Amino acid sequence: MRIVLDTNILLTCFSSRSKTHWVWVALIEGKYTLCLTYDILFEYEEVIARHTSPDLANAVTDALLDLPNVELIKRYYSWNLVTVDPDDNKFTDCAIAAQARFLVSEDRHFDILRKIEFPIVEVIGLEKFRYEIFPEG
Repeated sequence: MRIVLDTNILLTCFSSRSKTHWVWVALIEGKYTLCLTYDILFEYEEVIARHTSPDLANAVTDALLDLPNVELIKRYYSWNLVTVDPDDNKFTDCAIAAQARFLVSEDRHFDILRKIEFPIVEVIGLEKFRYEIFPEG
């Protein structure tokens, strides 16, 4: 399953003390493929460094680049579908270019995507994503 993770999801999941740590563990175990662009990777690094430390940010991005189930996607077109926060378009564009099954986010800025008929980008929250990864409960 190919997905794109919003930065806020990644920021909360790599700490073993977080209730969303299962997202990181599932990635490490290869339960899904994380698709990202360099723009997304740089945002991950910047936000993690701002909220924790530059060393941890480097460690997380290095780990992402080393995982066989992380795919760097080249984006050739900007759809500009998210108008409330145009910076979020990097995630939408990546999901489209990667033909990702889901964009995983709790950010309401992506709600507009539910009203757009083409291209289709399915945005799901953490609970639905957890069910997709672990359908047995």
